[in-house]
Amino acid sequence: MQSPMRSGADNGFGGLWQLIFAAVLGGLVLLTQTVFIVPAGSVAVVTTLGKVTGAPRQPGANLKVPLAQNTSLFDVRTQVRPEQFSTLTKDLQVIQATATVKYAMKPAEAGRIYETIATDDQQIYPRVIQPSLLKALKSVFSQYELVTIATEWNSISELVQEKVAEELRKFDYVTVQGLDLTGLQIAEEYRAAIEQKQIAEQQLLRAQTEVLIAEQEAKRYQTLNSSLDDQVLYKLFLDKWDGQTSVVPALPGAAGGGNPVIVNGRR
Repeated sequence: MQSPMRSGADNGFGGLWQLIFAAVLGGLVLLTQTVFIVPAGSVAVVTTLGKVTGAPRQPGANLKVPLAQNTSLFDVRTQVRPEQFSTLTKDLQVIQATATVKYAMKPAEAGRIYETIATDDQQIYPRVIQPSLLKALKSVFSQYELVTIATEWNSISELVQEKVAEELRKFDYVTVQGLDLTGLQIAEEYRAAIEQKQIAEQQLLRAQTEVLIAEQEAKRYQTLNSSLDDQVLYKLFLDKWDGQTSVVPALPGAAGGGNPVIVNGRR
């Protein structure tokens, strides 16, 4: 039969182990609430009771105050987003294409972005990049006629990138690392007109080149003719004379009125 003293001791030890287990469990929970990991390619914004505090946390292990502080991750790696768009040209023609923009969020601006425009990085493109991109596309393409756009596509792509970067510099949230315009779509009748214009421009350039060559040849012959006198011609003859010709020109300026010289008694 178990004594009352033994039973009380067992209950005491059991209660102690329960307290120890509860303390360890509480400590582990507290530790998980205190330490957080920021993955590579990201930064974390820490808020204290809803207010952004401190600089963005860098990748690795970081500490926070349990219950009072929360974290939000932002991806700072290069993002690539294609945007299909349609807009009007200067001559009011509709074009469609795809603009693929490459951008990256500035790590140091994560706190300001959280406070003013986006609470996570998924909101950055629709709220920051997309409006500036569409505004730049409309601004650039409205300055050119359709024919110019089709023939100077690469140059216009560079102008769009510069315009997008200019728009985004006003906010200073992200950096634009590149922009590609692809898949230009225009009406078939205008495509044929553009091809005809390109052919005509090539023919005009060829004709202008031929005229320039002819003018240069004419100037060369004119210069050559103006530099030829009797002494030069006589020198050229002597340089080419094979010694067998019976009659040679008289030396310029010699007596005899410039009559030919008879060689070997023959005329």
